[in-house]
Amino acid sequence: MLEIKQIQPADTWELRHRVMWADKPFEYVQLAEDDFGLHFGVFKEANLVSVVSLFIEHNSAQFRKFATEISEQGKGYGGKLLGYLIEEASQRNVKKLWCNARLSATGLYQKFGFQIVSEAWLKDGVEYVKMERNL
Repeated sequence: MLEIKQIQPADTWELRHRVMWADKPFEYVQLAEDDFGLHFGVFKEANLVSVVSLFIEHNSAQFRKFATEISEQGKGYGGKLLGYLIEEASQRNVKKLWCNARLSATGLYQKFGFQIVSEAWLKDGVEYVKMERNL
């Protein structure tokens, strides 16, 4: 059984670190603005398998640190969480949702109506593009 619910910032850090930046210090995945965001997790049989953080500013919102447990990738959990996030942002009167997406993840975001709106850039050896979607 799957459950998606709001979680605390600290609940995201271990999964963020393990999946996204295991070669960096643990503090690397702790954002200064975490206390001002909304954080959501997918639980599979009480185990946290996917997380994302949402930062709303006026009628625009950025989601960051979207991570799914490596052994659980490709099973649709990230898509379920992204759909939930889009609905949550819409209910909070967000008009534009955006992210700095790893180039390797753009296919998932495009399935949910996001478009690439920037050239690619490198950060710590990973290629990113900005993607956005109007709600």
